[in-house]
Amino acid sequence: MAVSGDVVRELAAEFEAVLPHLDERSARLVLAARARSLGHGGIVAVARASGSSRSRVQQGVAELESGQPPLDRVRRPGGGRKKITETDPGLVPALLKLVEPTRRGDPESALCWTTLSTEHLAGELTAAGHPVSSVRVGSLLKENGFSLQANSKQVEGNQNPDRDGQFSYLNDQVIEHVVAGDPVISVDAKKKELVGNYKNRGAEWRPAGQPEQVKVHDFIDPDLGKANPYGIYDVAANTGWVSVGTDHDTAAFAVNTVRSWWDTTGKASYPGASRLLITADGGGSNGYRTRLWKTELAALAADTGLAITVCHLPPGTSKWNKIEHGLFSYISMNWRGRPLTSHEVIVNTIAATTTRTGLRVHAELDQNEYPLGVKIPDQQMKALEADGILARHDWHPEWNYTLNSTRPS
Repeated sequence: MAVSGDVVRELAAEFEAVLPHLDERSARLVLAARARSLGHGGIVAVARASGSSRSRVQQGVAELESGQPPLDRVRRPGGGRKKITETDPGLVPALLKLVEPTRRGDPESALCWTTLSTEHLAGELTAAGHPVSSVRVGSLLKENGFSLQANSKQVEGNQNPDRDGQFSYLNDQVIEHVVAGDPVISVDAKKKELVGNYKNRGAEWRPAGQPEQVKVHDFIDPDLGKANPYGIYDVAANTGWVSVGTDHDTAAFAVNTVRSWWDTTGKASYPGASRLLITADGGGSNGYRTRLWKTELAALAADTGLAITVCHLPPGTSKWNKIEHGLFSYISMNWRGRPLTSHEVIVNTIAATTTRTGLRVHAELDQNEYPLGVKIPDQQMKALEADGILARHDWHPEWNYTLNSTRPS
């Protein structure tokens, strides 16, 4: 006679309350005792109610019927499943033989051109006579000092021998200007962003099961185009200024951002300033080889009466630019997981960026046109230097120079 469903439900409630407090053998014997008390069909009913296998309950019944005395331990000596490393002592050496040469770039490694996933490793080991699951491979790797790691951007290529010297020179310039009360700004172009209902990296809190719906493909919208944020970070004041351009990222756009910052914020913040120090990367629209960058700064110096000094970070060190950590990183965190559906959204999101340390950001849209391919002839550059408008410093004159507002007397 089959055990009724009501009895099974009562057993399930009983087992749920009791079994978590018992060790393996005690639990097995309790299940066996209940199965025996139910008679025919008891093993099936108990297995169903407890979620155990029938063999487990049958084993317990056999132990009860054998009349064995109680044990003073959960398992008999030597009981339990053996470790895979005991039953297959060659497994770990075979695993390390696969992983180590691959990590060192050995072309003879079986997995040289595949990802070192646990699935690939388990497959290679099993084929070599060491059957093992991918889960166990992961455990063995951890036991042997491995962990999941992403690539780390640390190799900066060939370093200029004067890299540290340039950082020291730049730092001295910053200190001199700050002590004198003159503004010091770090400038750079932020990554261009697609404007429209596109996926943006990161996540934000929303009601469960209601993610923001965005386009499947990131094809540029011909009407909205891209946004070109160019930023200024005031090192001493811990404030940011960002122009969101709708045209090209050129030196003229970069310098116009500096001009806008000075006219609306810098001049009021530093009313007695006669100098401005700009720290910038060595490439891009503000690169040290870019002639338009220098001629536009010369025009700005003439208009403002400022002596504008530029110190470029040495090649391969753009990640040390102050603006990256003081401004751009916080903007990225502020709009993560949020589609940048319009230029207005981008400007407002940037302007809403703040930090607990007091960072405040101003942002505005720049819809001016900045054509590409503007050429500055040799004669114009030579004239700037001949007139003393472009004065190169003695230390790495290609990286350090000053644009004077007038010809020095």
